[in-house]
Order: sequence, then structure tokens, then C-alpha cells
Amino acid sequence: MTSVNFKTTATVTLEIPQITSPPTELSSVPRIAKNEIRTSLKASTLDAVFATIFSLTTGGILLSNFLVELDASPVVFGMLSSIPMVVNLIQPLGAYISERTTSRFQYSIQTHGLGRLLWLILVLGIAGWQWGGVTSHQLVVLTLSIVLFSHLLGGLGSASWLSWLAMIVPQKLRGRYFGIRNSAASLTNLLCLPLAGLAISHWQGGTLQGYGVVLLIGIIFGIIGLGCQYFKVDVNPQLQNTVCNYPVQDEFSSELICSSNSIPAQNQLFSSIWKNTNFLIFLLYFSFWMFAVNLSAPFFTLYMLDTLNLDISWVSLYSSLQAGANLLMLILWGKLADKIGNRPILIFVGILVAVTPLLWFEISTNHLGLWLWLPLLHILTGGTWAAIDLCTNNMQLEIVPIKNQSIYFAIAAAMAGAGGALGTTLGSLLAQFTNCGGFLGLFALSGLLRLVALVPMIFLRE
Repeated sequence: MTSVNFKTTATVTLEIPQITSPPTELSSVPRIAKNEIRTSLKASTLDAVFATIFSLTTGGILLSNFLVELDASPVVFGMLSSIPMVVNLIQPLGAYISERTTSRFQYSIQTHGLGRLLWLILVLGIAGWQWGGVTSHQLVVLTLSIVLFSHLLGGLGSASWLSWLAMIVPQKLRGRYFGIRNSAASLTNLLCLPLAGLAISHWQGGTLQGYGVVLLIGIIFGIIGLGCQYFKVDVNPQLQNTVCNYPVQDEFSSELICSSNSIPAQNQLFSSIWKNTNFLIFLLYFSFWMFAVNLSAPFFTLYMLDTLNLDISWVSLYSSLQAGANLLMLILWGKLADKIGNRPILIFVGILVAVTPLLWFEISTNHLGLWLWLPLLHILTGGTWAAIDLCTNNMQLEIVPIKNQSIYFAIAAAMAGAGGALGTTLGSLLAQFTNCGGFLGLFALSGLLRLVALVPMIFLRE
């Protein structure tokens, strides 16, 4: 592993060979070698590929189908979706701890590594169910417990990991690089999800046993993904926090090492956050947007598997089409974001995402619905969400200062997680215990609130 004593301050100004560096250097801090930057970005992309395989086996359609086979209730699905968002409330604590370490890499291995290994317990639980020692209810409880603790550990490390990646990726190439990185992840999802769905549905020992085998394979790939992080340039968080932002030109920013007497006291951190109006507007948008989206998002898969009674192979196929559209559009959105900015894309595409839930009203299981409308709906979803995910991430990187960067990321994730968890919880309760039109009524309400959530974006400065 390459480790530097905050040579990473130059990563914001250093570009790939096609882009020239600024003529005037404002810092005497040595630059990271270009080959180290390239190696780090390649390693990060490989990490995304292997992490995608792990994620699709421990969540999404495959885990949802596993719980459907165990006759889980809508409330369980609401909990399944809300837990990853609720645990984001622990991210500020994780960021606080990470800022007192000396290695982003070691902290990532300790948090994400243990979180991924916990899923081995579910593999043992599925084996116990096959042998008759574990009931279906116990297996559901075990699944939710593993989801909780694995995401808690992931929440402790997420902000530190994002800050690490933000320091490595050159600022002018963020849209393009994250577009390529996310495209690689989408391609992996496109190829692997249908194969996993077919393997589970045609497994001789039954779908539950098949899921256990697929889950074990996903865990192995998840550990390999963490190994790829060894080849990324390491960052010392304590040295990173000695950096101040000095915007120089529209084309780039330069950073200087602060003298010790110019570093703000730690107790002034939250005061500076409170005075950062732009960041507060972003928090308002992000948290309410996550609430509106997750009011319905977890239940589209359940609607197909339960209400429409589709086989998992059909649902996996549609999700692959969604991943394919995501793959094709990511690079386009990334280049466009580098040219016109992230804010206009978020507003325009956000309107399309708000209208999408209403299109489910016309979906049925006839031949036209199975072969035309459902594929087109998932293609639209994949293409629009490629823009939302990419530009939201880029926007966050743009408006957050480098000093105490992971704490800003953690606060944003905590607020978004709280909003998303509240939306998921409320959505599951409305779907199961009220007469508001079932899932379709929930989809309509979510679409309306998504439009409202876009209002703060009008006032956000990029």
C-alpha cells in the first residue's frame, strides 16, 4: 500500500495527463505521482465491482425474495429498508472516531470488514433451517439482526471512506470518474443479478438453500473488494484536517497547509457548520428527498413479487434492465455534470423521478405489461436514478470543505438516513394498516412529496 503524509492535498489540483495543472503553485506540499493516482482510481473501481456483488446478495431483490419465501409481513420489509437508513445516525460518531485515527485504509478494513463477515452467520442460519433447528420466524429475526449490526459497522466507516475517496479523485474529473465507477458497478449488477436469480429459482435444494449458496459467494467477493483498497493511496485524517480551502479560479482550487494558530478550535466546528447556509439548504433537500423517495421505494419489489405475483426470475430480469439503463446513462450524466453542473440536472431529472411512481397505476401482468410496460418503466427508472445518485454525490463533494470533511459527510448521511427511515416506516404502516389505496396510493403520495422536496434545490448554490 502507498501511504503519504498528506501529499493528497494536491489531488484536488492534479489532473490526468490530458488536463494541465495550474501554472501557479500555492503549496509546497509534494504532489502524488500520477501513476499512484491512476492505481488508486483503478483499485477503487475494482472495489466497486466486488462490493456490488456483495451488496446484491445481501440486499435488494434477492434478500426480499428470501423474506417473501419466509412469509414476512410488509412491516418486516419496511424494517429491512429503514434499518440501513436509521443506522446512518451513527455516522457522526464514526466520523469523529475516524478523524482520530492515522489511516483511512485501516479504519475501513476494521469497520466494513467485520460488517461483511457478519453475514456468514445468516449462511449458518439457513443451514440450521434446512436441518430443522431454526424456524422461519427465527430466521427472519436473525436476518433483520444481521442487517442491523452489519449496517451499523458500515455506518461507522462510510463517512471516512467517502472522505478518503474525495481526496484521491481529482476535482475536475469527479463527474467523469464517478460516472465510470458507477457504470462498472451497474454492469456488474446487470450481469450478476439475473444469474443469481436464475441460480436461486432453479436450485435443486430449494430457493432458500440456493440463496444461502449465493450469499456465501457474495461474502467472498465482498472480502476481495476490501483487499483492493490496499492499492489505494492511504490518507492520514489528522493531517488532512490541517488543510484550508482557498478558491483561486473557476477551473480549480488550491489548498495550503494551515499554521497551527490558524486552525479553528474543535468546539467551533458545529458553529461553522451552522453558519454554512449552503450546506444547511442541501441538508433540507437531501433529508426531505430521502423521506419522499423511501415512502414508496422499498415496496415496488414487494408489489411485483406479492401483488402481481411475479416470479423472481422476471423481477431479476427487470432489475437487470434497470441496471443496464443506469450503466448506459452514467457516463453521459457524468460528462454533462462536469459541463453544466449538478444542480440543473438534479432539478430536471428530479421532476421525472417524481412522476415515475404514478406510472405504476397502469401496470398489469398481461403480455403487454410483462414484455413492454414493466421493462420500459425499469429502463426509465435506471436512467433517471443514474443522474440523481451521481449528481447528489458530486454536489455534496462540491459544497463540503476539506477540513473535517468526513464529519460534514456524516451529518448529511445521518439527516438523509433519518428522513429515509421515517419515510419507509410510515410507508409500511400506511400500506398494512390503513385504507389509503394500498401500494398504489402510497406511490401517488410519494410522487407528490418528491416534487415538494425539489423546492430547496432552487436556492442551492453550486
